[in-house]
Amino acid sequence: MLNNEEGVSGSLSRISLARLGWRRGVEDPVEEEQAPTYLNTTTNCPFLVISTDKLSAQYNGEARHGYDVGAIQGNCAAPVRKLLYYFEIYVKDKGQKGYVSIGFTDQHFKMTRQPGWEPNSFGYHGDDGCLYHGNGKASEPFGPKFTTGDTVGAGINYASQTVFFTKNGKLVGSTPKDVKGPLYPTIGLHSPNEKMDVNFGQRPFVFDIEQLAQEEREKRQTIIEKVSLPLSVSHWIVRSYLLHYGYKETLASFDTASGNTFPPVLPTPQENNSLDIVSYALDQRKILRQLIRNGDVDSAFKKLREWYPQLVQDDMSTICFLLHCQKYIELVMKGMLESAVNYARSELTRFFGVKYLEDLLQDCLALLAYEEPAKSSVGYLLSLAQRELVADAVNAMVLSTNPAVQNPESCLQSSLERLLRQLTACCLERRLLNGGQGEIFCLHKMLHGGKEGSW
Repeated sequence: MLNNEEGVSGSLSRISLARLGWRRGVEDPVEEEQAPTYLNTTTNCPFLVISTDKLSAQYNGEARHGYDVGAIQGNCAAPVRKLLYYFEIYVKDKGQKGYVSIGFTDQHFKMTRQPGWEPNSFGYHGDDGCLYHGNGKASEPFGPKFTTGDTVGAGINYASQTVFFTKNGKLVGSTPKDVKGPLYPTIGLHSPNEKMDVNFGQRPFVFDIEQLAQEEREKRQTIIEKVSLPLSVSHWIVRSYLLHYGYKETLASFDTASGNTFPPVLPTPQENNSLDIVSYALDQRKILRQLIRNGDVDSAFKKLREWYPQLVQDDMSTICFLLHCQKYIELVMKGMLESAVNYARSELTRFFGVKYLEDLLQDCLALLAYEEPAKSSVGYLLSLAQRELVADAVNAMVLSTNPAVQNPESCLQSSLERLLRQLTACCLERRLLNGGQGEIFCLHKMLHGGKEGSW
């Protein structure tokens, strides 16, 4: 039947599982970053008295010159794998002169200076309402002054690469964040009896930071939606995806639903060739996918030997390994443990020592170690997703037997998936350009409707 007697493109015969999209178990969660939770009293701040909970400060110096400021940072740098970072202070007493300030500083900042008076620092000052950034000189008037009873906030917007400030729940303004290294939330006091409390998120903020995060995401979405993309292009991408994976019935329903909605477009020769390639052996690929999805691995093997014998003639090939693993898994799922052991001895032992297959092999064999394997760390193997992965691999191998295919590896992914890979690469590059700061883009989470996080 439809085959390429010269064989499956050798480059795919013993392809790694990673190239086929296999990932071990549940995706590892991104390690949560440490965020400031209290004031750092380990650094020298001789002009401040800090409360026992390390969330309040009072100035006890004499304020005779510019180097007897009482400044103090949070206990760690602001986290950077976020859309926004934010904290607030409440001015309990402005003291004699109201020299209270809030902002961000780097790790080399001198704790006897106000935020904004030293390089790599930002400070919004209450006595004059000015913004200072790195040289001790005030900017143009930045915002209102603040005093006793006011709540003032400072934040970092990693999407726009700006530092912003708030007062009593309202946004005051922002300034470009031109410092790429870690920044610490910092407050400064510089006249007798000044007192303030700091809120690192241990209680609700006065400013609606969630609303700001939502607005930032809406801005990003608006930019995306302004990009003009002909409906016919997206239609072509979806059709090619359905063809690539052999979803024949879904394709028919899609074409029926589309009807005359999309204007006719003359495809380029390259597009025509691409559709011809992914249309190859559509009926056979549909049947193979259904068999594997239903757990009928024996019938899938039989069809492959009948239609594409070259795919399974190498009993050490990756596709044979995946099918044998799936057969073993199906036996475990049915509770036929003795049969599973015998099958492993006859069909899986030959793969011991094959480095690029050992992780999946170990996980498969580990299924027998659990009374309830579905609840174990290797329980992912019992899911429909594992059957789909095997079906996808078989589908790619069948496509690679098409004599018209020049590069067999092009069969591993659809056009849509290549676009998504490009999207991921662009998002990673953009984050790198921002010094590795900002939300981490997770394609899997986005495609499965996962919430991006609060802020």
